[in-house]
Amino acid sequence: MADEATILVVDDDDRLRTLLSRYLAENGFRVTTAACAAEAREKLRFLQPELMVLDVMMPGESGLEFLESLRRDNAEVPVLLLTARGAPEDRIAGFEAGADDYLPKPFDPKELLLRIRARLRRLAPVPAPPGVPTGPLPLGMLEFDAARGELSGPHGVVRLTSGESALLTLLARQPNEIFSRETIVAALGMDEAGERAIDVMVTRLRRKLETDPRDPRFLHTVRGRGYVLKPGRPLG
Repeated sequence: MADEATILVVDDDDRLRTLLSRYLAENGFRVTTAACAAEAREKLRFLQPELMVLDVMMPGESGLEFLESLRRDNAEVPVLLLTARGAPEDRIAGFEAGADDYLPKPFDPKELLLRIRARLRRLAPVPAPPGVPTGPLPLGMLEFDAARGELSGPHGVVRLTSGESALLTLLARQPNEIFSRETIVAALGMDEAGERAIDVMVTRLRRKLETDPRDPRFLHTVRGRGYVLKPGRPLG
């Protein structure tokens, strides 16, 4: 995905919002800003950004509350959280709310730029490696197209966050292959909180894939080893 992607920056700090807007624009992005969740929600009525940079600690509706409401409404815009709280448990809370990435304050703008570009690259369709089967992977009443990162079923497309799509794509490229948490973290370019964040994403994916997430049929945990995706015959 090219740098002309639109980024929505949501932060109540006027100075930081202005600096980020200028910096990202200088690096080829179209930038729109909002000072609070309510303003961001209004802009999302007319804007479809490729990515949102969202501050957690905002007055009124916090960034986490806003993000949770977006995910309840099935909004799939990738979200990179910014927060002064950088402890692992805070990062996990962000991923549980539906974040795709997390950057603690203070941060180097260059790191933010690299994370944005990396996240946008993951949105682009990735051709299958040689020898890997192509075509949609059946998952009961659903099927997953790894080339498009798209999960669909009888009622249309199932909304996935970019992180969920990246994880499912990785597993679907090699069905029945066990992936360790360490391998997944490295493949998805996640940080030191990544292994716990993977567990969170797996839980969210099971809610979308499985009839009974507590007794998964497709996305399995292999104790002490990692996760494996086991496709099933199409149902219909």
